[in-house]
Amino acid sequence: MNILEEDLRNYEFLALNSKEIIEKQVDSYRQQHSYAATIIGFTVLFIPFFLNSLDGTNQILQWISILPIVLFISSILLMLSIFRGKPLDQAFSVKKYQELLVKTYKETLVFEIEANKSSYSKNELITIKGNNRYMQGVALTTMAILIAIILLVVNTFIAIEKSPTKIHIVSTSKSQISILTNISLQLVFANVPAEK
Repeated sequence: MNILEEDLRNYEFLALNSKEIIEKQVDSYRQQHSYAATIIGFTVLFIPFFLNSLDGTNQILQWISILPIVLFISSILLMLSIFRGKPLDQAFSVKKYQELLVKTYKETLVFEIEANKSSYSKNELITIKGNNRYMQGVALTTMAILIAIILLVVNTFIAIEKSPTKIHIVSTSKSQISILTNISLQLVFANVPAEK
């Protein structure tokens, strides 16, 4: 093995490794888009459920319910802003093929390494911005869900407290109904003050 072969192996390794790093970066970015779309879908389904559950509740709870709705909408907007980001650079451009045909193998490998390095640097700015927006959106969604759950639980306890206790008569025999009617009439008349 001569020095030239060893030298080319190093360049091949760097070219291949830098290409794999770019591919992983692009895959991660696409996966983040998928997660953002899932969160948007969940949020869009949860908002009507939440609002429907608070229908006809205490006025104060309805005013407080504005907070999770604002958080949900902010989260959706942040997640949608991820989709508006620039597409990632995928390094080796097809437009450069003609230019690279006249270069040596080593020069082509060096060009690919530099292109991958440049693409990674450009993509890093886009992915950092996207990651920040994604994490903020997840935090807003989590806070909104927690507040919504607390409001739903409080609403349930208030609804239980307001509802009157109902008594159901299980047996329908006439003798038992007449006994119960007599007892209830006696209780009603027992509580009425005597007239003077």
